[in-house]
Amino acid sequence: MKVLVANIGSTSFKYRLYEMDGEIQLAKGRIERIGEASSPVEVEVNGQKFAKELPVPNHGEAVRQCLIQLTSPEVGCLKDPSEVSAIGFKAVLGGRVTGVQIVTDEIIKAMEEVVDIAPAHNPPYIAAMKQLREILPEVPLVAAFETGFHADIPEANRTYAVPDEWIEKYNIRRLCFHGASHRYISVRTAELLGRNDLRIISCHLGGSSSICAIKDGKSRASSMGGSPQGGLPQNNRVGDFDPYLLPYLMKKTGKSCEEILEILGKKAGLLGMSGGVGTDLRDILAAADAGNPKAKRAIDVLVFDIRRYLGAYLIELGGADAIVFTGGIGENQWRIREMVCRNLSEFGIILDPAKNEACRATEMRISADSSKVQIWVIPTNEEIIVARQTVAAITKKTNNE
Repeated sequence: MKVLVANIGSTSFKYRLYEMDGEIQLAKGRIERIGEASSPVEVEVNGQKFAKELPVPNHGEAVRQCLIQLTSPEVGCLKDPSEVSAIGFKAVLGGRVTGVQIVTDEIIKAMEEVVDIAPAHNPPYIAAMKQLREILPEVPLVAAFETGFHADIPEANRTYAVPDEWIEKYNIRRLCFHGASHRYISVRTAELLGRNDLRIISCHLGGSSSICAIKDGKSRASSMGGSPQGGLPQNNRVGDFDPYLLPYLMKKTGKSCEEILEILGKKAGLLGMSGGVGTDLRDILAAADAGNPKAKRAIDVLVFDIRRYLGAYLIELGGADAIVFTGGIGENQWRIREMVCRNLSEFGIILDPAKNEACRATEMRISADSSKVQIWVIPTNEEIIVARQTVAAITKKTNNE
């Protein structure tokens, strides 16, 4: 069974194609700058890369172009698009709908109802799902919602201190995200340590970041809130923010609530704190090294917030067996890992400096031999998690028919 996994950004489409018999990755690719006059289209098969540029006006067309490339003679990965048994989406938010769902009109409607909560994420997923149902009506689509892994978080760990009516009627609570990544870290760490009764603190650090406390394979708490904008500072999103500052900012700037939220969602985070240096942490680190105080501040704030959640989750779990770094920053930025773990020997957390500095996007234990808590870098694989969930969903659907 071949499964295509789609990871959609506001102007990008990334994918992996798997043969699920043996979980073999057949191809991976990406399309950037969707909606612009020309979009880079790339696909990689067996280490060989193919690239070109062409107009890609929307995400439905992006998936169609992906299938065209995969069936082209030069790539030769598929003979026909019908070989794809299902397309799985690493979907973000479905409101009260969570877990793994076959995409239907009802599922799309549920995603549309919470667009205001996930304005950067839900619209492109909704558009792609609608377009694909028209282009490939015979191929089942599966939405694996990011919130699913966190569905069993204890009520006290996911409840805002708001009126009960808001909780019950409007589902105002911490829903949490990055579920596929944290689930993969939970599974892979258990395999590496040979135990299923682990206390893991999973640090998914990248353009979008979150920390998750995991016990016995289940999420117990996570830093993101009721929207993907909450929690840690993101590359251009604010993270945790006092809502009572909104009316103050509206009065001082003369901007509407919508305009302020637009700024908090697109011009805040590392980009805003660094004074506009950029959204890429590599650029911000370089600026800080060159003496830019705002860039240094952005890094310090990010590290402080990571450590704040790390400390909270050490208490929630009663300690930790493993701390795992993943995501683009977590896997590649040894300096951030060093800053996060600095001066934590009293908690049994001790890095091996040489191993930490040498590790770049490689599965590797980087803690010192004397460290009570194991510290790991584990490259995440959200796509294989979604592929597995997609197979389970369509198999269940077939068995029920």
